[in-house]
Amino acid sequence: MREIWGEQFAGAEKFLDSATYGLPSRRQTDALRTALDDWESGTQDTSAFDEAVDAARSAFAELVGAPTDSVTIGSTTSALVGLIAAAVPDSGRVAVQRGEFTSVTAPFATQAARGVTVEQFDPGTLEASVEEAVQASARSPKKAFDLVAVSLVQSADGRVLDTERLRRAVAGTHTRVVIDVTQAVGWKTIDLGWADAVVASGYKWLLAPRGTAWMALADSLAKTLIPHTAGWYSSETPWANTYEHPPLLAADARRFDASPAWHPMLGSGISLPWLASLDMREVEAHCVGLANRVREAAGMEPADSAIAALDVPGIEAAVADAGIRAAVRAGRVRVGFHLYNTTTDADAFIGALRRVR
Repeated sequence: MREIWGEQFAGAEKFLDSATYGLPSRRQTDALRTALDDWESGTQDTSAFDEAVDAARSAFAELVGAPTDSVTIGSTTSALVGLIAAAVPDSGRVAVQRGEFTSVTAPFATQAARGVTVEQFDPGTLEASVEEAVQASARSPKKAFDLVAVSLVQSADGRVLDTERLRRAVAGTHTRVVIDVTQAVGWKTIDLGWADAVVASGYKWLLAPRGTAWMALADSLAKTLIPHTAGWYSSETPWANTYEHPPLLAADARRFDASPAWHPMLGSGISLPWLASLDMREVEAHCVGLANRVREAAGMEPADSAIAALDVPGIEAAVADAGIRAAVRAGRVRVGFHLYNTTTDADAFIGALRRVR
């Protein structure tokens, strides 16, 4: 059991797979076990889960630098992004990065019947390509991209987006920007108030159970969206308006809310506020420092990411033999370091690396 900033984590030793799923704190699992007991005994107070919804929503807003009333809740990133994809104009152009996680790209690709096209750009070139498209649109009839959809940190290898260059490229244009922060929020300092949408799932670096997601929407974008998933929880006062027709939708981003998955949201209501209470610059320095310790041992250049991907023959078996939890993505062994990891974990991986080099 490791204790970090007042929370206890079991299973953290040699666990370098937070990019696949994060570990819950003991406080979170205790709360979930109690809730499951209440469910089993028939004593569960369902309205009590609303407190967790509110706590998680506010914490997510704080973590990404957005107003709380701009945040909607869902169960997956792709479902939330789908609301935006459905609003892309007919024959619209969408720019994405080649190798991007499918939950970011698929919602737009499925709009092809309306003439929506998704153009892919090689890693590291998206920002410049968007910039060039904006400049070209001023000289020719071809319009710039209607929307850019990209992850802040890439799932496959941890590459970090040049947000400042992208921000400058779209400033003063009609190009919308949707940024998935699933592989960033929870370990990285984030300031994306300029983006039109910031979305994330909770089960990775936010340390929540699978089944929760959030999206912060700029008001100018929110006004163009249809609440396709509206239900009773999209109301201004959900429990008081469970049978209304037509629905009295909330005036803010809650009108896009999907009914929450109770137990995953309960866990989120514990993990997100805790993360939001921390100095994220300190968390980022810790996580990136451990990842760079591994990069240095592997002969790689340092980077500004908590995720590292290594293409070393034999490393996958060596890591498994050492009892290290990691993942294989895009043909490389991927490791991710969160705040419950230590130099001991990094050195265990380095030891496995040295055995095959």
